[in-house]
Amino acid sequence: MIFGIGLHVLVALFFAVHAIRSGQQLYWLLILFSFPLFGSVVYFVAIYLPNSRLQHSAGKVVNAAAKALDPGRELREAREAFDYTPTAQNQMRLASAQMEAGATADAAATYEACLQGAFASDLEIRYGAARATLACGRAADTIAHLDRIRRSDVNFRAEQVSLLLAQALAAAGRQQEAKGEFEFALSRFGSFAARAEFAIWAANSGDRALAQQLQPELQRTLERWNRHTRGMNVEMLRRLERAGIPTR
Repeated sequence: MIFGIGLHVLVALFFAVHAIRSGQQLYWLLILFSFPLFGSVVYFVAIYLPNSRLQHSAGKVVNAAAKALDPGRELREAREAFDYTPTAQNQMRLASAQMEAGATADAAATYEACLQGAFASDLEIRYGAARATLACGRAADTIAHLDRIRRSDVNFRAEQVSLLLAQALAAAGRQQEAKGEFEFALSRFGSFAARAEFAIWAANSGDRALAQQLQPELQRTLERWNRHTRGMNVEMLRRLERAGIPTR
């Protein structure tokens, strides 16, 4: 009995520390110490679990399972929503769902339809259009979209725009310009993504010396990654492996 009471208090103390560190309302401390068992259960369900990695991981598992069981559900629901209420928001949702489903040509057409009229200056939509046009092989249109984004706001998604532009230039056969854009992205942002994309381009372009030059820093970063981080970047790791760049 004494052990049980002590355990309840320890659990309540753990959640009290969490409440203070996460900036929760102080009445949680009163609840936790006045009703250690009941208060801990309530705090766990109401505050701790929704903000925990466990909750986020569980949500990802549920979403992955739903996609596996019914892979066309989001696209179907997005299309139905747009057909029923053809708002710009539903049109953007449809474009995103088409992109996720691999219908890149449809996604590009839908994004570009969003850019007509009042939403012509919406940079988020134009960025979506740039991604979709590159995915369906329209590199020149991608470059045009990204150039327009930069002219409007050079700081909008600066790293993503730079890397996508470099990939589009490469797809358009403008390899020297692509290399220059990759070098710019790496020097400005110095991120793993910039280095990895540059290395993938170098390997696929036949510049193995450059790919090997970029590899040591990639390996140092990968050595610090845990399983969770690797899981979040699994597609990038696959692309590195396909380009002949080891990730282990």
